[in-house]
Amino acid sequence: MKLIIAIIQPHKLESVKAALTDVQVFRLTIMDCQGFGRQHGKSEIQGADEVIANLRRKVQLQIAVNEEFVEPTIQAIVQGGRSGETGEIGDGKIFVLPLDDCVRIRTGERGNDAI
Repeated sequence: MKLIIAIIQPHKLESVKAALTDVQVFRLTIMDCQGFGRQHGKSEIQGADEVIANLRRKVQLQIAVNEEFVEPTIQAIVQGGRSGETGEIGDGKIFVLPLDDCVRIRTGERGNDAI
């Protein structure tokens, strides 16, 4: 089992969800978050002042999958989250972490069966 954490642009959420549906991934958690990477934030003019807003709005997806769904899930996120053919700085990141256990609260099932 793996936990896939993806940070994507908010306006790409619907296309990522559609791509995940195409590969039969229907269970995910979505959170609004802020951060920055290579973008290092941006400068904005507010009135007469220049303001550095170094945190960018992003969306974080958390998806627990069994091994056979890892690569299709990653490819779906890349397909739905990439800007254009080659992508752009700020499109996001995907992290794949080992998932030791999963427990379905309702039934007590554990491991692969709980996902």
